[in-house]
Amino acid sequence: MDVINFWTKSWISDDKVAVRKLLAPDVEVEWNLDAPVDDEELLAVQHRIAAFADSVAVVGETVAEDGAALVYDLTAPFGTARMVEFLAVVDGRITEVRQVYDVTLTDRYFPGLYEN
Repeated sequence: MDVINFWTKSWISDDKVAVRKLLAPDVEVEWNLDAPVDDEELLAVQHRIAAFADSVAVVGETVAEDGAALVYDLTAPFGTARMVEFLAVVDGRITEVRQVYDVTLTDRYFPGLYEN
């Protein structure tokens, strides 16, 4: 699905303008980080990951007509954390983003990632 490929390439390359265009105005965002989330906080955390990580790679994906499940390896200077993302797509826009982080490794290798 082109929307999914464009999404991953855009946020991994830290292209906030492209990411914003893909999100529906009423996008629902959830994650398991110990911080409130909305689309602005999502963009901020994605920016921090893209800026700090040595690499971000999609290591698994299942794509359907209405969305996808993606598995990422977030490689930092001292180790790798994993994140799973579930996306729902309607009319070419992402309407739901659900992210599940390996919180222990995220906190270890990306300290302060989601603190305001």
